[in-house]
Amino acid sequence: MEEVSLIEYPCDFPIKIMGKARDDFVQIAADIVKHHALDFDETTMLTVKPSKNGTYLSITCTIRATSRAQLDALYQALSDHPMVSIVL
Repeated sequence: MEEVSLIEYPCDFPIKIMGKARDDFVQIAADIVKHHALDFDETTMLTVKPSKNGTYLSITCTIRATSRAQLDALYQALSDHPMVSIVL
C-alpha cells in the first residue's frame, strides 16, 4: 500500500539544524544540505542564531524539496553527523 504524503512536491521546505557552536558548524551543515539538495544556495542561510549562552547554534535552511526520499536522506545524513544535535 502506497503511503500518502501531506506534502506536495516540489516545494520550499525549511529545515532547522542545531548543534554545538563551532567555527566550522555552519559550513559543515551547508555542505551536507548541498549534497542532498544540489540547487541549495548557502547564502540563503540567513537564520543562524546562537543559544542564550552561546553554546549552540541554530541554523534554518530552506531547500527546494523534490521527494520524500530526498528529505529522508537529508534528515538521516544530518542526524548522523556528530556535530549535529537536533534536526527539525
